[in-house]
Amino acid sequence: MSRLPVRKTYKLFIGGEFPRSESGRTYLAEDQNVARASRKDVRDAVRAARSALPKWSGMTAYNRGQVLYRVAEMLESRTAEFADLVGGEDEVNAAVDRVVWYAGWADKLAQVLRTSNPVAGPYFNFTVPEPTGVVGLLAPEESPLLGVVSRLAPAAVGGNAIVAIASESRPLAAIELAEVLATSDVPGGAINILTGHRDELAPVVASHMDVDALDLAGMDGDAAELEQLAAENVKRVVRSRPDGQSPWDAAAFLELKTVWHPIGR
Repeated sequence: MSRLPVRKTYKLFIGGEFPRSESGRTYLAEDQNVARASRKDVRDAVRAARSALPKWSGMTAYNRGQVLYRVAEMLESRTAEFADLVGGEDEVNAAVDRVVWYAGWADKLAQVLRTSNPVAGPYFNFTVPEPTGVVGLLAPEESPLLGVVSRLAPAAVGGNAIVAIASESRPLAAIELAEVLATSDVPGGAINILTGHRDELAPVVASHMDVDALDLAGMDGDAAELEQLAAENVKRVVRSRPDGQSPWDAAAFLELKTVWHPIGR
């Protein structure tokens, strides 16, 4: 007897789990029915990110680097599967290399960014980097795997929690990446991935009062409306190259805190 194959269901990735959209909606992308996230799904993802932030940011930088390296290991083990989705191994290999590169920077960012400041008085004065908090980001429409990895990695390496909106037209690689994240020791909720219509989801993320930063590197066209919404609670707005690879891309999602300490006698 012939059998019917089990057709894969492409769901959201929120809080380390794979729920369907609360609205029950789907949309057609890459010849697959993909979950179409709603405003409520965005709020759930932000809540999950905020809950996961203390654990993810509280890890040592070295430990975060180990987790990201594990992501690269799991991603490379599924090279053939991802290559089918993105049209070849070159993009998959580039995505793996990018995760490894940022993993190596995890315990070096503080050394590069922190300073000891000269002050006129009996004090030590230090500037140290800290995570901004919950970051909302829009993945680029093209390069569906490398694009989302290039935006997730610099935000995650510094200890931020993330709510990402995947490519609307090519979302399958991002959801497959979510399966990698779910098996790579990333705390549930530290990275959340939503699929759906960008013009519906992006304004909700930009205006959410519990999102601390907004990455618009993957935004095509004019982002003035999103920037205006982000200004309502003084979000940090980042406009970088969609495929950038630089420690300064990670630094864009870090706050610099200055600490004063009296010199002991």
